[in-house]
Amino acid sequence: MGIILIEDMEFYAFHGHFKEEQIVGNKFLVDLTIETDMTRPMASDNLKDAVNYQRVYEIVKQQMGIKSHLLEHIAGQIIGALYAELEGIKKITVKVSKMNPPMGGRIGSVSVVISK
Repeated sequence: MGIILIEDMEFYAFHGHFKEEQIVGNKFLVDLTIETDMTRPMASDNLKDAVNYQRVYEIVKQQMGIKSHLLEHIAGQIIGALYAELEGIKKITVKVSKMNPPMGGRIGSVSVVISK
């Protein structure tokens, strides 16, 4: 078993509960941990035997382009899309962070972490 980490994927997106957030947008960071069996790609050195992390990024980018109200929903959509489109994934943990959220004070970020 092995782990693929993709960290600090940065997106400008239009997620949020408030209408203004969906108009103005905000910066989001996404971190992924993917557990997978790496026995075959370690031996073959062939991308077709591995979880393609370039494709993982493309899927995350696509999901970040779809407006959502909640970080929990975004994280769930990312997990669902990855399982639907890629083979060999045993477990996914995704962290979605909204930078400088409009919560009435100075806050660096708010995040959710979901595993499946």
